[in-house]
Amino acid sequence: MAPILYDYCKMPMDDNLKEDGDKCCKLVVGILGLLVIVILGVLLTFFIIKANSEACQDGLRAVMECRNVTYLLQEELTEAQRGFRDAEAQAVTCNQTVMALMASLDAEKAQGRKKVEELEGEITTLNHKLQDASAEVERLRRENHVLSVRIADTDSASSQDSSCAAETPLLILLLGLGALLL
Repeated sequence: MAPILYDYCKMPMDDNLKEDGDKCCKLVVGILGLLVIVILGVLLTFFIIKANSEACQDGLRAVMECRNVTYLLQEELTEAQRGFRDAEAQAVTCNQTVMALMASLDAEKAQGRKKVEELEGEITTLNHKLQDASAEVERLRRENHVLSVRIADTDSASSQDSSCAAETPLLILLLGLGALLL
């Protein structure tokens, strides 16, 4: 096998040479350290060159654009969710209002039906009263006619009491008005 630099240094065993051997080891360690630093520097330079390349810059721009678009989309989503919650709350309010209005409408309908029934009852009562009054008027007309015929007969027979003839139509008129007021 070939000797390797970092294995060991061959040195004589005397003290003078021992000091030279320490110097040699330090030199090897220094060279190895410098070599590691140079390799890391080359690798870092290569990485920096690659990081600053156009493809990498395009990738960074694409990432930033995606972040911006994602942020904007997130904002739009938040706004849409807020609008949806507002619309839902408004829909609930509208549904409650509709239900209240429907209940009120049903109550108004029931009250209207009750009023119509009352008015129909009043109309029926008034129709009966009208029929009764018409029958009474018809009866009074017949009586008036009969009385007029009697008066005409008695007028021709005697004209003795003209004040009685004037009181009879007045009596018939008062009876007719009394019947209508009932």
